[in-house]
Amino acid sequence: MQLLGRSTECATVDQLLARARDGRSGALVVHGEAGIGKTALLEHARGAASGFRVLQVTGVEAEMPFAFAALHQLCAPLLDQLATLPDPQRTALGVALGQTTGNPPDRFLVGLATLGLLAEAAAEQPLLCLVDDAQWLDPASAQTLGFVARRAEAEHLALILARRDPAPGTAGTEAFTGLPHLLPTRLGDAAARTLLAEAVPAPLDERVHDRILAEARGNPLALRELARGSRPVRTAALAAGFGLPDAVSVPDRVEESFRQRSESLPAATRLLLLTAAADPTGDTALLLRAAAHLGVGADAAAPAEEAGLLEIGTQVRFPHPLARSAVYRAAAPPDRRRAHQALAAATDPRTEPDRRAWHHAQSVLGTDETAAVELERSADRARTRGGLSSAAAFLERAADLSPEPSGRARRALAAAAATHEAGDPEAASNLLAVAAAGPLDALHAARVDLLRAQVAFHVTRGNDVPGMLLTAAERLAPLDAALSREAYLQALEASIMAGARTCGRGIGEVAEAARRAPAPPAPPRPVDVLLDGLVTYYLHGYDAGVPGFRRTLETFLGMAPGAGDLRWLWLSCHIAMALWDDAAAEALADRHLRLARDAGALATLPFALTFHATVLANAGELTRVSELIAETDAITRATGAAPLPHTRLMLAAWRGRRAEASTLHTAAVQDGNERGEGTAVTIANSNLAVLHNGLGGYAAALDAAERVWASGELVHSTKALPELIEAAVRSGAPDRAAAALAELSPRARASGTPWALGLEARSRALTSAGPAAEAGYREAIEHLGHTRMAAHLARAHLVYGEWLRRENRRRDAREQLRTAHDQLTAMGADGFAARAARELRAAGDQPRERSHRPATGLTEHELHIARLVATGATSKEIGAQLFLSPRTIEAHLRNIFRKLGITSRHELRTMQLSS
Repeated sequence: MQLLGRSTECATVDQLLARARDGRSGALVVHGEAGIGKTALLEHARGAASGFRVLQVTGVEAEMPFAFAALHQLCAPLLDQLATLPDPQRTALGVALGQTTGNPPDRFLVGLATLGLLAEAAAEQPLLCLVDDAQWLDPASAQTLGFVARRAEAEHLALILARRDPAPGTAGTEAFTGLPHLLPTRLGDAAARTLLAEAVPAPLDERVHDRILAEARGNPLALRELARGSRPVRTAALAAGFGLPDAVSVPDRVEESFRQRSESLPAATRLLLLTAAADPTGDTALLLRAAAHLGVGADAAAPAEEAGLLEIGTQVRFPHPLARSAVYRAAAPPDRRRAHQALAAATDPRTEPDRRAWHHAQSVLGTDETAAVELERSADRARTRGGLSSAAAFLERAADLSPEPSGRARRALAAAAATHEAGDPEAASNLLAVAAAGPLDALHAARVDLLRAQVAFHVTRGNDVPGMLLTAAERLAPLDAALSREAYLQALEASIMAGARTCGRGIGEVAEAARRAPAPPAPPRPVDVLLDGLVTYYLHGYDAGVPGFRRTLETFLGMAPGAGDLRWLWLSCHIAMALWDDAAAEALADRHLRLARDAGALATLPFALTFHATVLANAGELTRVSELIAETDAITRATGAAPLPHTRLMLAAWRGRRAEASTLHTAAVQDGNERGEGTAVTIANSNLAVLHNGLGGYAAALDAAERVWASGELVHSTKALPELIEAAVRSGAPDRAAAALAELSPRARASGTPWALGLEARSRALTSAGPAAEAGYREAIEHLGHTRMAAHLARAHLVYGEWLRRENRRRDAREQLRTAHDQLTAMGADGFAARAARELRAAGDQPRERSHRPATGLTEHELHIARLVATGATSKEIGAQLFLSPRTIEAHLRNIFRKLGITSRHELRTMQLSS
């Protein structure tokens, strides 16, 4: 049956269901004020979902502290299919839902597992998931469902989520941002009059009729409930024009109507109603046990049921969430505490310890150490399941209940830490203020300083954060040596990211302070080796830093996979690049990416993909770089994270796309300046130098490389030297090239890797003449030929060919230039390839046209999937890697087959999918 005045909205829902039937999954967020008809649209969807299996969950405000509570409701009917998921996903979801024990799962891996579980169910029968009052979902469930909604593509799956507006600070506000949305309109005059006539069958004076319509403002629930709240006593008054509702907001007016209806109920009924409102589970048996504890019989429910305020069956239900909130808010605080006390007494402490602890806490007047201890235990359980927001909520309430100021401060600090991990820096800062009020012992006071600095680093990245971290590290030194060393390393990390924009303390000063860090344990941890290596580098220079950097790489490469690997792997990867150690860089990049994928760490994975793409770009595998960019973009969209611009700028620079690179460079510099991340600006300028050297804009390349070198950044300042030398030589600035070579040569000798020696030989050749130049070019090609860095080898052939042509050795020049052109063209390094083509024509030869690629027409995402299929990976394996369901992978594969004119995976494996 079509809803009154909702033809457009119903059509939108029907279209979503039709697409899901056809295997095109989708999501819809229905939002608006209370009573506007969101729940009615969910019911329309249920009625229209012929042939669908329907799962429904409703958010309850009192349920928000319980991690994955709503997700458990949704997934409970499907848990028999848990075994179909890959092991990491099965474990993650099992831990989150309390089905098994294990390490706290990454929230995005839980999301992927949920997607997989829903996809398996939808494979048997189209699946409709309805979520009402999504603004009251627990944060962990909201984040998971938001992830699923963004990743669902081809699973015969439809998700419709209804949430109330406005919902500031609630989980549904952020978790579902960017999803397709539907805002039900207010009812038009005709529909509103029809609905009012149904609600108030007695004839109304026209002026009264119009006044009611005006004050209801087209809100269906207001039209029904205000009229119902006026019967039977006030219907005559309404008809006569008296007793009209006050001019308050529609949701408030409706809630007031529910409150007025409950006021006339017997005292025992009101107490039963309040107890039902205080219990988010709707468990009938629990309510009856709690009522018995209060001395209230089951027959007390009858008046509430007759008034339409409560329905007791297999579940306890209110007619609308506003009815629940009206009853709870209207109750006196002592009555609320009595209801929670009864619910605590009726809740089994073995099977529901967290709910019992929460009700107990709500029943307390003042402070209670026992209740606070119970909440701490609940927080530990929530953290184990990956519910950081829930752990924070338990700990914050535990702090409130702490009778001793020191206990309050300690628990507030723990709550702040959990809140920071959950990604809410503002709330973490507020809790830190409570903790700092103390009293705290020296160790906890230092931990407050450290967490305050970590929160600031999360928000700003640069600015004065290094100084804050140093202060915390120095205070921790005599109290917790291991944590102090980690804080010193975080200070160095913040300085590296802030670059020249560090306020108060430069990186040299930070390194000098870190030199005084407590001695490392025996044997030292990887984090200790990393800290010592960085301190030596920044205090004593590149040559002195090389041995420590080598120890760092050996330590990280020799580590058994563990939970602590991901935190500092990015710095070890950068050290490998600073040493020009292509073998270590590739191994660490692979390790970083594999660990991030295995852990389902989608917050970390984009950074791992970015570094892996950097290694691939230097290796000349630009098509694979574009695939990783597509994967990174998909992940950041799914997680709601800010996109990472550097890899796309790097690709545009190597491909010689001036306009695109310039736009990306401007955006990256602006973002880096706004965030205080000097290193982000340095990276952008480094890519700009590559772009202009490829295009032959040597003055612009020299300017960009000069800025990178001046930054002193760990990796890019050293990498900029070969770019600077090439640009300076071509710009007619031999003195500047010679000065840069004097910086590069000792670094290359200290490193001693083929990559370093090859770049130094190429740079030396550029600044030389005659036999010395030719010897340098040949040496560069020899060294770089023993590395993975094919892009730099091709560029060595290019500059050698350019030199030979200027020496009028046209035949030799053509040989080198053809090699360079073929290699650069195959890579897709179009700027450098065009430069080689110009030189080749000047040498009397014509460059070969780029051959047609079989993969032409595939998107970057499809090309990535095709390449994985060509390696023999299954759809389930690819889905796990790309955070998509196997059904979606199969749908992409059908498009790939169609575009390539093939019909099987075997044919795909025989095709060349390179750029």
